[in-house]
Amino acid sequence: MLYLLFALAAALFFEGCSGEQGRSGNSRERLIPAVEAVKSRYGSLPLTERLSGVVKAKNQVEIYPEISAVIRNVHVENGDDIVRGQALVSLRDNEFRERFKQAQASLRIANAQYKQAEARLKEIQAELKRVTSLAEKELASEAELETVQTQALSAEADVELAKARVEQAQATVAEREEALSRTVIRAPVSGTIGNRNAEVGMSVSPSTRLFTLGQLDTVRVEVVLTDRMLNYIESGQRVEIQAPVLPSGMLIASLSRISPFLHPVTHSTEAEIDIANPDHSLKSGMFTTVDIFYGESEQATLVPLSALYENPLTGATGVYVSRDTLDRIPDEPVKSGSKGKGNLSEPVEFEFVPVEVIASGRMTAGISGVEPDSWVVTVGKDLFEGESGKAKVRPVEWSWVEYLQNLQREDLLDELLREQQASAQDTNVTHHSDSSRGGASL
Repeated sequence: MLYLLFALAAALFFEGCSGEQGRSGNSRERLIPAVEAVKSRYGSLPLTERLSGVVKAKNQVEIYPEISAVIRNVHVENGDDIVRGQALVSLRDNEFRERFKQAQASLRIANAQYKQAEARLKEIQAELKRVTSLAEKELASEAELETVQTQALSAEADVELAKARVEQAQATVAEREEALSRTVIRAPVSGTIGNRNAEVGMSVSPSTRLFTLGQLDTVRVEVVLTDRMLNYIESGQRVEIQAPVLPSGMLIASLSRISPFLHPVTHSTEAEIDIANPDHSLKSGMFTTVDIFYGESEQATLVPLSALYENPLTGATGVYVSRDTLDRIPDEPVKSGSKGKGNLSEPVEFEFVPVEVIASGRMTAGISGVEPDSWVVTVGKDLFEGESGKAKVRPVEWSWVEYLQNLQREDLLDELLREQQASAQDTNVTHHSDSSRGGASL
């Protein structure tokens, strides 16, 4: 931002100097620079904490296979909207299908053995009943009866064993069926597919990430809070989220929740902000700027942050304030939509005034030491030689200063370049017109 203001100050300086030389005709005279100035205000300053946030989709999950196999087919692409249960990838299932068939065959064998054991038990039980009846009539010996009883007990054990084998075979069939079903990877939630890492013929394992899946209609912005911030930041506070992809450049929301568990090493925690994202302009993984508003400062004189200047000789922080009468400065300040065009005043006396910064916001500082409604320099402070000096003033409104403070370096340089090119074209047209008139007079 300092580089931007310096570039604009340089443009103002040459503009002011060229005008002065044109009137005096003597380049050896002391050049008077041009600056931009704004009127200070009086009020309270919103207290904010500026943090970096990361966007994450709602119900965002990474999709991994549960088995190791080769991909046979991929059913979705990046950006596809899918529903819960929809097939995403099919893995080669020949081996798993064969295992499933073998398990089914083993189950059929176990069932047959169980039926055979039951039939054998019924046969032995009938024989035991007959021998018992004969023994009661003393037509069969005790030894014969004991032999049949032993056979009956053995048959009952065989039935229990066969029944256990059936249950074991059923469990194996269920396991093999589950493994076979895992060869088709399905969506656990509805959402949008991204980060595809699946191709036909690719060998995958449970450690291979295939997709990222999440719901982009609603996203959350995660920020990191230190233990110090927890003293004044809490859920429900107003936040402003800024990102270049947003249609308006900014969204207003509230802090949704704060995790109560801090990291044992960093002593920090995460806070989340839920945001409606119907146009999907915010994408998972994007960085955003998050301003959390947690209160207001005391009443003070307000100046733009760009008006603060650290005196290189004394190290004091202050502002350059006009000591001349206000009627010497034009009453038509430059607004944000005027692209910096505005009249310059006659030379005005400015003086460096040390101030105390009471509070500092995103674009504004609350200070003491300067009265409200004072003209303070926002662009061109480096052009003064010492703690006082004269400069021609281009008065601007606060909206123009905020516009400059919001600009990126490339934006301002492009704008200055366009203005210089337009000025050069106007100069060429003027010279060509003068040459034409001169040729006609000859």
